Amino acid sequence: MPSARPNVLVFFTDQQRHDTTGVHGCPLDLTPNFDRLARTGTDVHYSFTCQPVCGPARACLQTGTYATTNGTVTNTHPFNPDLPNLGTCFRDAGYRTGYLGKYHLGPHGVDGPVPRKLRAGYDDWLAANVLEFTSDAYRTRLWDADNQPHDLPGYRADAVTDALIRKLDAQHRNNAAEPFFYFTSYIEPHHQNHVDGYPAPDGYRQRYTGRWCPPDLAALPTHPDATDRPATSVGGNAPAQLDGYFGMVKRLDEALGRVCDALKSLGQLENTVILFTSDHGCHFKTRNGEYKRSGHESSIRVPTLLHGGPFTGGGRVQELVSLVDLPATLLNAAGIEVPETFEGRSILPLVRGDTAAKRDWPDDVYVQISEANWGRAVRTKRWKYITHDPDARSWGSGFTGIHARLVEAELYDLQEDPHELVNLIGWDSHSGVRAVMRERLLNRMQALGEPQPEIIEPEVAPNAQRRVSPDETRA
Repeated sequence: MPSARPNVLVFFTDQQRHDTTGVHGCPLDLTPNFDRLARTGTDVHYSFTCQPVCGPARACLQTGTYATTNGTVTNTHPFNPDLPNLGTCFRDAGYRTGYLGKYHLGPHGVDGPVPRKLRAGYDDWLAANVLEFTSDAYRTRLWDADNQPHDLPGYRADAVTDALIRKLDAQHRNNAAEPFFYFTSYIEPHHQNHVDGYPAPDGYRQRYTGRWCPPDLAALPTHPDATDRPATSVGGNAPAQLDGYFGMVKRLDEALGRVCDALKSLGQLENTVILFTSDHGCHFKTRNGEYKRSGHESSIRVPTLLHGGPFTGGGRVQELVSLVDLPATLLNAAGIEVPETFEGRSILPLVRGDTAAKRDWPDDVYVQISEANWGRAVRTKRWKYITHDPDARSWGSGFTGIHARLVEAELYDLQEDPHELVNLIGWDSHSGVRAVMRERLLNRMQALGEPQPEIIEPEVAPNAQRRVSPDETRA
């Protein structure tokens, strides 16, 4: 007999751009399963990470807090197991909890097994701390709850999916009346570090060679810091790697379809809340010398849907939603009290059409950026404002994530320039926008208890553009 309470399943990808999906305009039909679930469930259309790098984003999603609160401000900073998190909240509410795949919240320098005290309350365990360092496309090794290694057959995304389906089947056979919370974390479509490439399944890369390229990549050259590619090449290293990246996305979507098929055959699909999201995007070395860690849409905007339970038939959420809002959303949907420590808020009232919730929802999202481009960013529906720390620290310096100075570095009008090709930060016509966005940023920092930094304004050049009106700066 199925549980009276909804099951919850997180399908978490790594480094997936929002525009790889059909609901976001990709013409390649990479994600028919994602698109179907988004259209029949809830399409969180404007979804953004709050930290565009693997470890910090994962800590934010597990704890419902920003990186400066949970302490995981870089990949080298450990997870704080004392904060309430998704695993402990669901476990304490009587859910069977399980974690599969990439973790990236264990001790720095430990790639494989994760100490039990750092597993965030998950009971079933089959994971690797840094899967990109301990596996390859056709070689998947995960460690169980007793830290014993398991080598799984098949393409890596399939191997993790097979393990999840086995667990879903065992749960149904042995504990059908007990609700489950399973968090499944894929490494795809993240690059394979030791070859700096995107190893798609055999035959999948060829499907997408020479086909559609996202407009930002088609227009931008390789960033000068990307020393492994000529600075004149267009799209960073996307021309050589986008086909493999798309092939990985396609196989992930097929995995999503298989998981839904398994849930349907077990009679659990509509009683299982599925969250699909990603930790950050990918700009293919166009914005800095690597793949993310910037405030641009290609780094921070991610595909997100919710399906099942109260989210079936939810339509499209138009508000700006942060990764830090999703933990409260899952707990809310399961009827579990949201801890006071959580800094995000549930989007379930938005899905239900609560007019007061829509009116009170923040009209911007806040992003903390670390490692390659230390800084902060804030985004409204129309404007993007990005700052950089001029005193950038190294990753392993013990830096706490607090900035004494920030330089106003980039400003984009997303209404007129959705691909962020024209930086308006030094235009005198947009000084009013800068002032409003600066205020928004400082308010966000203050609300999180961050010390107010010195803001260094750019040199402003006169131009022939009309001055943006005050009303436009508030959009």
